[in-house]
Amino acid sequence: MDIQLTDNALVIILFIAVLFILMRGVKVVPQAENWVIERLGKYNSTLEGGLNFIIPFIDDVRVKYNMQEQTIDIPSQRVITKDNVSIFIDGIVFIRITDAQSATYSALDVKQMISQLCQTTLRSEIGSLELDETLSSRDDLNASLMQALNNASNEWGLKVTRVEVSDISVPEEVQKAMELQLQATRERRAIETKAQAEKNAVIAEAEALKQKAFLEAEALERTADAERYQQEQLGIGQQLAIEAVNQAMQENPQAAEYLLAKDRVKAFSGLAESDSSNKIVIPVETSELLGSMSLIQHLLKQDK
Repeated sequence: MDIQLTDNALVIILFIAVLFILMRGVKVVPQAENWVIERLGKYNSTLEGGLNFIIPFIDDVRVKYNMQEQTIDIPSQRVITKDNVSIFIDGIVFIRITDAQSATYSALDVKQMISQLCQTTLRSEIGSLELDETLSSRDDLNASLMQALNNASNEWGLKVTRVEVSDISVPEEVQKAMELQLQATRERRAIETKAQAEKNAVIAEAEALKQKAFLEAEALERTADAERYQQEQLGIGQQLAIEAVNQAMQENPQAAEYLLAKDRVKAFSGLAESDSSNKIVIPVETSELLGSMSLIQHLLKQDK
C-alpha cells in the first residue's frame, strides 16, 4: 500500500515538473513588444507579439522592449549663443525602437545616451547661432537636432521620429534689452513709414503738376493749331477773292472803279448816318464821288 502511494506521488510530481517545464517554454508576448532571448548567455532570437516557444532553462528572456513611440525629456541646460548671451534651453525627443537586438547589445542605456547626445548637440548648434536666430529659427534647430540624433542612433537600433525644443529662457536683463530694442525698431519703422508716405505725397503732387502743365501746353498747342488753321483758311479765302477780283478786272476794266466807288459810297453813308450833331461830312472829291455814282448807275443799267 505504501509502495503504491509512493508511485502515485512520484507520478504527480513528474507531471507537475513536466507541466512546469512546458509552461517555462511557452511565452505569450503582448502586441507592440519585442523580447530578446539569450541561449546560454548568447543572443538567440527576438520574440514578437503572439505565442512563442523557447527551451526551458536554456533560453532566457534578456530584456523586453516596448516598440511604441516613446519620449525622452531633455533637462534644461545653460548654453551660450554666438553673440555671448547665456540662455536656458530644454526639449523633448520622440524615439521608436526598431531593432531590439541592436538596442540591447549596441548601447548600455539608449535613453540616457540619447539625452546626453541631444544636450551636446544643442550646445553645439546654439553656439553657432546668435540670440535672434535662436529665437526665430526653432524649426531649423529642431531639424538639425533630429538629423544629428538619427545619424548616431541608427547603430543603436532606434529611430528619432521628432525633436522639439520646448522652452528657451532668456535672462531678465537680456529680456529688457530685447524689449527696448524692439520698441526702438518699431519707432524707426514708424518714422520710415511716415517719411515714405510724405515722399510719395510729394512725388504724387509733382506728378499732378507735371500732368497739369502737360495738359495746359497741349491745350495751348491745339488752340494755336486751330487759330493757325483759321488764319490759313482765311488767307486762302482772301487769296481766292483777290484772284476772283483780278479775273473780273481782266475781263472788265471798269470793275476796279466799281469796287472803289462802292467802298466810297458805303463809307460816306456810314458817316452820314452818324448820330453826332456837331459833325458835318463834306466830301473833298465831290466830282470823283459823283463820277463814281454815275459809274455805278451805268453798270446797274448794263446789268438790267
